Parts: sequence; structure tokens; C-alpha cells
Amino acid sequence: MDDRILALAGLVQALREVRQIAETGQADAAVVGTALDSVFRVDAASTEEVYGGAQALRPGLRLLREYFTNQARDELLPRLALAVMQLERRFVRDRETSARVHQGILAVAPEAQRLGSTHPDVLGALGKLYAETISHLRPRVLVQGNPHYLGQGSVVAEIRAVLLAALRSAVLWRQMGGSLLDFLFRRREMLAAIEARLG
Repeated sequence: MDDRILALAGLVQALREVRQIAETGQADAAVVGTALDSVFRVDAASTEEVYGGAQALRPGLRLLREYFTNQARDELLPRLALAVMQLERRFVRDRETSARVHQGILAVAPEAQRLGSTHPDVLGALGKLYAETISHLRPRVLVQGNPHYLGQGSVVAEIRAVLLAALRSAVLWRQMGGSLLDFLFRRREMLAAIEARLG
């Protein structure tokens, strides 16, 4: 359950940032860095290692606690998370698209290592990769926000790059045994794992 909770925290943390970027055009550089670094850690030895340590997931863990205790302030965030979880099923089954994304990430990795994962060139490359592959899968993930920002190419590229990170977390969550049934039958257990992590 602990690994599942960390992956789920990575998912909602990335999607909260997607919402923030779409609404304000601004991003928390540390949170975006955690999300995008996770995309390039394809051979990490543990779930914690994917995100560079559990400490980096505290914002996501707090969001999950708000959700499980019915204190969530952003009504659109759970819907966005569900859309990404549904997309994950389609993505994993579409082996051609999965392979193209994997190859694309490996191709961008040297640039990310040299410039940093949040560099505009890296964001642009990941955003383009998302647009050319994942955007063609259904159901599409629709992000609502301020039209002023959603009309800017650099903002759209950053949103797509962070959505790719969210999808990475959704895949990891499923690999760790996560399923939508957890939200129906294991809420108390999940909340206990969140509280244990937050201390």
C-alpha cells in the first residue's frame, strides 16, 4: 500500500501543478522538477527513488489527505486524476504508442541531464512527444484554465510535459497493484498510509 500511496501522491501532485499552470501560467519549479525528473528515472530501484525521495511528495500526500477526509478544495482535480487513470489503461494496451513514448523519453534524457528537466527546451520536447503520441489516445485529458495562458505555446508545452509525468505516476500506481476499487474498499487503509507518511 505504501508504494501505491507514493505513486498516487506523485499523480495528484503533478495534476495540481497542471491546474495551477493552466489557471495562472505560473508553476512551482520544485514540484515540476520532481514530476519531470520522475519521467526520466525509468530504471529506478524503488518508488521513492522515482521521485527523488518521499519528502518531495509531501504536497501530493497532503492533497490526498484532503481528498480522503472530504476537505478537498479543487473539485476538478479528482476528475482530472480519474481521466489520467482511464488514459493509463489505454496507453498500456497500445504497445506502439507506449514504445514511441519510451523511445522519445530516452532521446530527450541526455538533454535533460545536461540542461535540467525543467529547461524550456526539455519542456518543449516532452510537450511535443505528448502531442504526437498520447494526445491521440482516447479518452483525451481535457485541461480547463485561463484562455490567455492556454493560448501560449510554452504554457501548453509545460502542461503536456507535466501530464506526461502524471501518466508515468498512473502507470507506476497500477504496477504497484493500485486499482480504482481501492477508492471504494480501501479508503481507510489508504488514509492510514498517508497519515503515517506525513507523520
